Amino acid sequence: MSLTIDLAMFFTELMSNPVLVVVALLNIGVIVVNGATDAPNAIATAVSTRAMRPRSAIIMAAICNFFGLLLISLVSTAVASTIFSMVDFGGNSQQALVALMAAMVAIIVWGATAWWFGIPTSQSHSLIAGLTGAAIAVQGGFDAINWAEWIKVIYGILLSTLMGFGAGWLIYKVIGHFCRNVNRQKANRFFRVAQIFTGAGVAFMHGAQDGQKFMSIFVLAITLAAGMHTDVNTMVLPLWLMVFCALNMGIGTAVGGERIIKSVGVDMVKLESFQGFAASLSTVISLIVATFGGLPVSTTHTNTTAIMGVGAARNPKTVKWSIAIDMVKTWVLTFPGCGILGFVCAKLFLIIL
Repeated sequence: MSLTIDLAMFFTELMSNPVLVVVALLNIGVIVVNGATDAPNAIATAVSTRAMRPRSAIIMAAICNFFGLLLISLVSTAVASTIFSMVDFGGNSQQALVALMAAMVAIIVWGATAWWFGIPTSQSHSLIAGLTGAAIAVQGGFDAINWAEWIKVIYGILLSTLMGFGAGWLIYKVIGHFCRNVNRQKANRFFRVAQIFTGAGVAFMHGAQDGQKFMSIFVLAITLAAGMHTDVNTMVLPLWLMVFCALNMGIGTAVGGERIIKSVGVDMVKLESFQGFAASLSTVISLIVATFGGLPVSTTHTNTTAIMGVGAARNPKTVKWSIAIDMVKTWVLTFPGCGILGFVCAKLFLIIL
């Protein structure tokens, strides 16, 4: 029997459970922050090569985020299933809901801080870390973690790093080989247009990847509030929820992101149009593999490593590795940092509430 959550049930639970109201509002906030921080990476290369102006690129990303979440979720919900079953908040539904609220607080604080400083951190990693820390707090140990699902996070990091970098390097070399005798001006015109399409593709897949993660939080929160059994095999993502989350992500993308675009697409390495095309195409391929494989990955991580791969293929000396190292440090700090924040918030909220 499938677990279907209709809009009437959602409002009924909201009216009867103030904690659910807070969780829902915080999750909306996280989705908006995600749209403002992660989504701009999708079109950073198109802006850095001047294929698009920043405002036009951000509007395009917002639209593609919306349709990516909506359309891919109608075909596959593998990423949502992974997040849904990654941790166990225990048998006490109200305590579990409070812990989930704490995880949302940790995620949004971490993400907002990163945005303020222009750091292209991963909301995906923050989400996973915050949920894990809060679950450990409420369960009192690492038994709260479903390692069979959590290991997919590691697989996702490896895939996004190795495939992003490797595909960027390879595609650059292939394009260089087949276009070595092509008129440079004609090639630049072609790749400038092509890069817009691949940038749209990255934004589309970002919506599918990250949107499903946050939809699973809504489903988890509602089922906890209703005291229902949370079985990933019976989870169904309702259409109204897809549209609702897609709209919020699109709003976030439309109102923020130029700092992140500059950090990723401009400062890391100077790209020409065909190089930006190679990086974006690499990112699209990696995100498609990860999304349909149920691997939660970071669009930021994937796109950054793809840019690095392209830069390294041209000339390793042109890549500003110090910026890449700073990003890696941020990603490495996110899991313990946001995880500890989620743990502390959960302990504090359980005492207060």
